This record gives sequence, structure tokens and C-alpha cells, in this order.
Amino acid sequence: GNIEILNLDMKPGSILKVKGKIPVDTVGFSINLGCNSRDLALHFNPRFNESVIVCNSKVSDCWQTEHRDHHLSFYKGSTVKFFIEMLSDKFRVKLPDGHEVYFPNRHGYRKINYVSIHGGLKMISFRL
Repeated sequence: GNIEILNLDMKPGSILKVKGKIPVDTVGFSINLGCNSRDLALHFNPRFNESVIVCNSKVSDCWQTEHRDHHLSFYKGSTVKFFIEMLSDKFRVKLPDGHEVYFPNRHGYRKINYVSIHGGLKMISFRL
């Protein structure tokens, strides 16, 4: 299912802890952090059909330049735990196997209010 939270209050130094189960039939999922669905600081999108993690940002509903990381340590049918940390100038995503994906805070956001989770990730726990 899809989850949307509009009053997150994430700031530099905050860590979002996500735990969920990935269904065996999923093609991927995405976690979006920003001001709203049209302005995203981080779009984190593991794609199983391409064996890649795509990160991007969005301004006024327009996608920017994709960053692709070919270290996909998520597996269909598995339960995963990972962390998204907001730093002053970038986001750090720590994957289940310890690999880290960095993505710049392109808009210089000091606060993230909005988070949404879409696609094939059944949430078990979610904590800031």
C-alpha cells in the first residue's frame, strides 16, 4: 500500500529508520522526501527489473538528473531494514548490507515535512 505523511519534521541530523517486507512479485518501491509530492529533495527508488537504485529530486513537478547506483542489496521476498539520514548538504541511505548511497540536498532544504512510500514495500515499522 501507499503511505503519505505531511508533518514529518525531519532536519539535518535526523535519521529515518524503515523496516519492511518486499513481496516476491514486486518490481520496486520508492520513498520520497520533500515539501510535497511536487517538490522532492530525495526520491529513493530501488528497481528490481533493472537491478539498480535510482535517486532523484523534483522541482515544481519536474524531475531533475537521475543518480544511479548499481549496488542493489534488496531482495524480493526478504525483510529489510535501512536508514535514511539527512545531513546538512546531502542524504545518506544505509542499505541492509551496510553499503551507503549518498545523494545531494540539491535544494538546500533545512526541513523535510513530506514523506511518501509507494509500491512494493509492506511497512513493518517507520521511525524518525
